[in-house]
Amino acid sequence: MSQAPASPVILPGATLGVLGGGQLGRMFVHAAQAMGYFTAVLDKDETSPAGRVSHHHIRTGYEDPLGLSALAQACAAVTTEFENVPAASLDQLARHLPVSPAGSAVAIAQDRAAEKAHFVRCGVPVAPHAVIETPEQLAAVGAELLPGILKTARMGYDGKGQVRVKMAEELASAWEQLGRVACVLEKMLPLAHECSVIVARGRDGQIVNLPVQRNLHRDGILAVTEVFEGNVPEVQAQQALAAAKSVAKGLQYVGVLCVEFFVLQNGELVVNEIAPRPHNSGHYSQNGCDVSQFELQVRCMTGLPLVQPRLHSPSIMLNLLGDLWFQDGDTARTPAWDQVLALPGCHLHLYGKVDAKRARKMGHLNVTAATPEQARATALQAAAILGIAPF
Repeated sequence: MSQAPASPVILPGATLGVLGGGQLGRMFVHAAQAMGYFTAVLDKDETSPAGRVSHHHIRTGYEDPLGLSALAQACAAVTTEFENVPAASLDQLARHLPVSPAGSAVAIAQDRAAEKAHFVRCGVPVAPHAVIETPEQLAAVGAELLPGILKTARMGYDGKGQVRVKMAEELASAWEQLGRVACVLEKMLPLAHECSVIVARGRDGQIVNLPVQRNLHRDGILAVTEVFEGNVPEVQAQQALAAAKSVAKGLQYVGVLCVEFFVLQNGELVVNEIAPRPHNSGHYSQNGCDVSQFELQVRCMTGLPLVQPRLHSPSIMLNLLGDLWFQDGDTARTPAWDQVLALPGCHLHLYGKVDAKRARKMGHLNVTAATPEQARATALQAAAILGIAPF
């Protein structure tokens, strides 16, 4: 009697791996374990948040051949929680088991110049920009791109690797300040607000999405995400969703992808950047949706069916930075979580990091309620207790 062909679906009971041991890896591990999977984390930090809660913790660097081999042997599929994992490591793992997202997609997300070129190929709107890799390209920059923001092409996140430039004479010194590395100069545009879309694309090309998220950044770091019906005009929401799906299809992407947008004062959208992983702005989905972004990550990498998530409650996410531990000076004090958790609809998620540091992401607070007004009122109460500026 002949055997049936092996199912492409990886069912619970298998071991799933993740490159990176930070908070996104930790929340992926929790989601996978809740669905019945075993987990393995590759991260050299013995106190990494994900490593501390995983079944297996492989303590090596991302490029260590022995560590990658151990991960491949232990796992049925692998993903990443960090866009700056070497794409070559993902490619190496892909020779042995399913890897999502692919190294080729991650490589594009790691390079702003390649990322911008991909957006153009996909027909989605981007800010006027110029790539600067040589003194000749620097000299050729036109006045129409100023004032602008000079960003390193690689390794920039949370506002790092960026310099604002008002006049042409400032551009050369800004490039020197960034080490004369490859950069992208983006024209500064009159912004109304920012938003993002998280999509999940399966191996079969099926795409589902979370609702459009309205975001507030402070000092280059996401501070607040608000999600409810009408948080952005419907026309903008549909444009953002169409653009995000186009970007994912163009990459032949498999996995969870966040696409960030600027909304201009005239109502137009331009794509800012992508993150090839779950995203800070999607954390509200843990409590506001019937399927979280981390469950979508598990479903994508295992070939399980993708279902369209439903927002069941208006939601607001507050990012909790290490600064909250230092409200009274240089001595760290635990914030008043008991007061916050006395408020209805507050869901605390702390990342298990050993030490609080200023500007370090320590956790997030999801606030859900029956109406957007109730969610906002409660979130503002929580912010006041914690010392977060109102919004």
